[in-house]
Order: sequence, then C-alpha cells, then structure tokens
Amino acid sequence: MRELGLLSVVAPMHDEEDMVEAFHARTVAALDGIDFELVLVDDGSRDGTGARLRALAADDERVKLIALSRNFGHQAAISAGLEHARGDVVVMIDGDLQDPPELIPEMVAAWRRGADVVYAVRESREGETGFKLVTARWFYRLFAKLARIELAHDSGDFRLMDRAPLEALLSMPERTRFLRGMTVWVGFTQTAVSYRRAARAGGTTKFTPARMLRFAFDAITSFSHAPLQAATLLGFAFSILAFLAIPLTIVARYADIYTRGVPTTIVIILLLGGIQLITVGIIGEYVGRIYDEVKHRPLYVVRERVNVEAPDRPERAGTT
Repeated sequence: MRELGLLSVVAPMHDEEDMVEAFHARTVAALDGIDFELVLVDDGSRDGTGARLRALAADDERVKLIALSRNFGHQAAISAGLEHARGDVVVMIDGDLQDPPELIPEMVAAWRRGADVVYAVRESREGETGFKLVTARWFYRLFAKLARIELAHDSGDFRLMDRAPLEALLSMPERTRFLRGMTVWVGFTQTAVSYRRAARAGGTTKFTPARMLRFAFDAITSFSHAPLQAATLLGFAFSILAFLAIPLTIVARYADIYTRGVPTTIVIILLLGGIQLITVGIIGEYVGRIYDEVKHRPLYVVRERVNVEAPDRPERAGTT
C-alpha cells in the first residue's frame, strides 16, 4: 500500500463562471481528509471565470490559479496545469462537473494498490446528443484500428497519474497533444474505474462538431502513419487501374465500340484530381505538424499566477 503525500487536481476552465464555485465545493468535499492542491487553469475566459477563480484563490490557499494570456485550447490548458502541479499524484479532470470529483478517492485507492495510471471509463453519457455518441463510438473504433496504442473505449482525460509516468508525459515535447493517448503510450501499470457521466450542470460545451473533428484528426495523426500509407495505397490502386484500362481502350477503339465523349474525360479528370488533392492534403497535414514543431514556440503563455510558482521547465512553459 502506497502512502499519499500531496494530491494535485488539475482542471482547465474556459467561460465556466457558473461552475467555478460548485466545482470547488464538490472537489473540496470529495477530498476531505486528503492533503491536496487544486490547480485551476483559466484558458483565456471572456466571461467572469477569471474573477471568480481569483476570488477562490484569495480565500483558499489550496487553490492555485494559472491564467493563460489567451485561449490556447483544452489540451494545452491541461498541460499547463500538469507542469505546475507539485503533487506526488496528479488527477486531470474537466471543470464542468460532468466528471464527478467524488470518484477521485476511488482512483486514489487504486493507486494505493499499485496502479501508476488510473483512467476513468464512462458507462453512460447523460445529456449528450445521439450524433456525439455515435461519432465518439466511431472515433474510438477507428483509433483502435489505426493507432499503435490500446486506448480504452469511452475513456476521456479524467485520469490519475503517479509522478513517474507524469514526468515521462511532461518530457514529451510535441505541440499537437492528445493527452489520453500519451498517458497510455508512456506505459507503467494502468487500470480502469468506471462511472456514469452526468449531464452539464451549467454553461454550454465548447466542443463544436468542427472542433471535435479537428481533435479526432489530431489524435489519429499523432499516433498513426496510417493516413499517409492509405494515400500511398490509393495512388497505387488507381495507377494499376489506369494501366489496365490502356489495353482495354485500344481494343475497344479498333473494335468500333468506343464512343468518344467529353463527359467521360471530365469525370475521369475530376476523379483522379480529387484523389490527388486528398492525398496531398493528408501529406500537408503531417508537414504542417512538422512546421509547428520546428518553430519551438511555447505550448502556452501565462499571464498571471496566483498561489503557485513557475515550473522549472523553461523550455516548455510560457512566461508571465
């Protein structure tokens, strides 16, 4: 049985002013008897979230506030919190209360029994549209086939990490981050706990269909070269088809069963041109990621810190 020193709970928030006090109250109640810090990241909120977080930090020194200079995105905000966390064990959780803080003690119990990474798996997802449920199911199935890691179906970013796998995670410098995949990639002893995900208690989701699609594509391209390989195979398939069509066209021409027509030519050109554009676009996505990485820009920039010092990671963390 492991002994827990300090527990860090990291939660990003973006335009969640209606949830700040409720999240704090439920988390503090759930962690009664545990020495913890609550690392809250204001991801460039435009409403009163920042003011409410500063008020919380002033009243409760366990609340550590990192305010980013603008909205850098969900994964970057979580990464900022993880880099500032000081705990022996760190929990990632969203601040909208769909993931229950009351599950954290059960995750800590699994860590005490020897698990280095404890991820929460959703048994049900209340308040979510059929479209989101179906697309999420498709994503996990596609990711399982294409990626080189075994990501548990219906597991999100709600998870606990021991300091050892966390340090391994923080040593990974890529900008296009898929944290739930990265925590699986680092290895160590991993186990799951299940829960029922509640509907949002307030506010609206920030994941539009376009952002969900972008996030899914980032996840797949971060852990798989399959799209590039598919583009290559597609090119070979249509090249072979074109070579096979050459003798058939010659035979049809001299057998007088060939009808010359502009529409056929246009269809073929459009088909092959579309395939070429798709494959070039896929390659361009990977080249774009290379371009982002070689610039070595910080993942985020911090505007303000309250009750917390800057992490000793100057190459990763932003500046105040």
